[in-house]
Parts: sequence; C-alpha cells; structure tokens
Amino acid sequence: MTPGSDMRAAIRRLFDIRRGEVVPVLLAMAFFFCILTALMVLRPARDALGMQRGIEAVRWLFVGTAVVTLVANPVFGWLVSRYRRLRFITVTYLFFALSLLGFYLLLVAAPAAVGSASGQVFYVWFSVSNLFVTMVFWALMADRFTLEQARRSFALIAVGGTLGAIFGPWLAAVLARPLGTPALLLVAIGFLLLGVGFAWALAGWPRRDADAAAVAHLPGPAREDVHAIIGGSAWQGFKAVFRSRYLAGIAGYLVIMTIMSTFLYFTRLQLVAELGDDVDLRASIFGRIDLITQVATLLVQVLIAGRLMKRLGVHVVLALLPLTAMLGFIGLAMVGSLAALIAFEAAFRAVQRALARPARETLYTVVSREDKYKSKAFIDTFVYRGGDVLGAQLEGGLGRLGLGLGALASVAVPLAIVWAVLGIWLGRRQLRLAAAGEIETTNPVAITRPYLRSTP
Repeated sequence: MTPGSDMRAAIRRLFDIRRGEVVPVLLAMAFFFCILTALMVLRPARDALGMQRGIEAVRWLFVGTAVVTLVANPVFGWLVSRYRRLRFITVTYLFFALSLLGFYLLLVAAPAAVGSASGQVFYVWFSVSNLFVTMVFWALMADRFTLEQARRSFALIAVGGTLGAIFGPWLAAVLARPLGTPALLLVAIGFLLLGVGFAWALAGWPRRDADAAAVAHLPGPAREDVHAIIGGSAWQGFKAVFRSRYLAGIAGYLVIMTIMSTFLYFTRLQLVAELGDDVDLRASIFGRIDLITQVATLLVQVLIAGRLMKRLGVHVVLALLPLTAMLGFIGLAMVGSLAALIAFEAAFRAVQRALARPARETLYTVVSREDKYKSKAFIDTFVYRGGDVLGAQLEGGLGRLGLGLGALASVAVPLAIVWAVLGIWLGRRQLRLAAAGEIETTNPVAITRPYLRSTP
C-alpha cells in the first residue's frame, strides 16, 4: 500500500469519509487553507490600523463596512445571474486580489500617503473581502456536497481553514522583517490565486455514481446543471430572505451571533487598549490571541467536531454556541480580566468555527442553487455586518451610560436563549425538508426555467 493510499484510509476511518469522497474533501480543505492563509496574513495589521483613531472610530468603521457590503451585494447578484458558477467565483477572487495589488503599489510607490485614513480604508476593504471570500467558499461547498456528505465532511473541511488561520499569522511573523510589510500583500495575493486553482479542481472532480444518482432524484432546483448559468434577478437574494421563514431564520441566527461576537470583540479592544497606545504591541497581542483561539479550534475540530454533528444532529450543534456565549459572558462579568477574556474568546471561537460554522453551512444544502449564492451572499455579508453595527452601537451605548460587563451580560444572556431556540428550530426544519426530499426555494420559476448548458 502506498503512503497516499494509507493517508486516505486513515482519513476515512477517523472522519467517516467514504470511498470516492477523500479527494474532493482534500481539495476543499486545500482551497479553504489558501484563502484563510491569505486573510490571516493581513488580519493583525487590519485590527491595529483600525484602532489608530480610537475604539469609537472602529464602531463607525463597522457602519462603513455594512454600507459597502450592501452596495456590493447586487453587483455580486448580477455576476451570479449572468455567468457560470466557476466564472463568477473566479471573478470575485480576482477582484480582491487586484485590490490587494493596488494597496501594495500604494505602500511601495507612495508610502508618505499611508496614514490613519488609508488604514481605515484598508480596514473596511479587508472586512468586506473577508466576508465575500469565505461566503463564496462555503456556497460552493453547499453546492458541491449533499446534506448527508456535509454532515460528515464539513467539520473536516473546516480544519483546512483553521490550519490556514494558524499558518497565516506565523507566515506574517516570519516574512515581515526580511521582506517588509508590503510584501505580505503579495503573499496574500498568491494564496488567493492558488485557492482559485483548487476551486476549479474541486468543481471539476466527478461525483460518485451514488451521489450523481441521488442528485438526479432531487426536486428541480437541486438537480440543476452545475455548469449552467443560474440566471434570475440580481436582487433575488434580498427578496428571498423576506419570503422564506427558513432563510429569515438563518439570517436571525446570524444576526444574534454577530451581536455576541461584536460584544466580545469590543471587550477585547478595550482590555488591550488599557495596555498602551503602541501599535506594534497591540498587533502582537492580537496575533497571540488569534493563535490561541485557532489552536483551540483545531483541537475541537480534530477530536470531536465530525462525530458530534453526526451523532447529536445539526440542531443540537447549533445550540452549543449560544450556550457557550451565555456561560462566557456570565464568567466574564464575574472576573473581568484579560486572561478570562482570552479563555472565553478561545472557547467561543473554537465552538463557532469548529462546530457552529460547519453546522450552519449545512443549512444551505436544502435550498435552491440560486439562493445558495444570492441569498447566502446577502445573509453572510450585509446581514452579518448589520449585526456587527447593532452590536457595536449597543455595546457603545452601554459604555456611554457608564455600565460595565455586568450590564453587557444582562443583555447577552436573554439573547443567547433566543439564539439557542432559533438554532434548534433551523436544524429540525432542515431535517424535515431533507426527509421529504424538498428544497427550500422562493423562486418557483427556477424549477422549470430552461438553462443554457455549457462548460465551466
């Protein structure tokens, strides 16, 4: 037996990946590794630059990010409506790669022009690109894998992203001094382009015969030709969320999650700000926190994530993050130290990325292909950033009233209860749709509309 076959056999035994699924899962992991490496190479600098005008300015940067994502959504919807899947995915990644190249040329050709204003522009750009890059990745995963496969493989695929999130900051620390900070942007561009190559390889890899047969018996939207132009309106993603209780439920789950995450984020900023004004010191601390949380995430992913989703079900896994948030904010209100915050953030991010994120992405396996890309884009970008804005302004309002972590916990705990109930409902709704062989769609025309067939 060759080393490659030994590795594939070990992966199948450890993560319950079936024969014929190993290569697509490995391609997906490599794809996620590349894009998370590209993003995490730049994230510590994003946080440090964003704080140059103070924490209150960061709250308004959240508003700017939400506005930009709202403007970008119909543009992305237009791409989805007019181009084949791999083409609009490639265009999206190339756009962000070219934007990075523009920032690189600014840093090299006009370093004197780089200041707090350009740092805030970079903060907004990074926040928008982070959402779209990861959204497109998970949309392709929900399109490529069936629900049954997703429940077994998404946790393992997420490991690839965690490895990239660990590798990115390490790579930045190694290369920053010998190559200089601007060169890190070129490194990020290289990983984005490599990720596009893995996306093409994954989309072109043939399905197993059993999977192809299963897809052939699904309702209309689910068996659409994956190489066809999706068509429809550029605004369909906006409309669908308000027409479907299921999609609105996903949006609500995400809004509460981002509010909680924003509470935690600004608590972190405040505790780090108390240590001093040095940008390098802050970037170093942020990098260390990210490293700790990523290692914790990796441990959860490797040891329990895949088995937990399969045995407990998506609905239970979706409720674990609200429970973690509720206990964490209660503990933080009682202790209120940077060490307690790091422990809470490590636990929260580990559950979020290793368990809740893969579980949440499986929810899209039972929606139409049009909603996988358009509605998901609206939810994962504008709705996500809308939750950020709500969380930032609510946390800021409590701070201006002179209320501390206890008041924050008094808001977070009731929200966490609502959040958990919503997660349980979504998981059970998904199971009912899958058991009935139905697809959640808000555009019945998509079932019968003829498609233009062509190559990727």
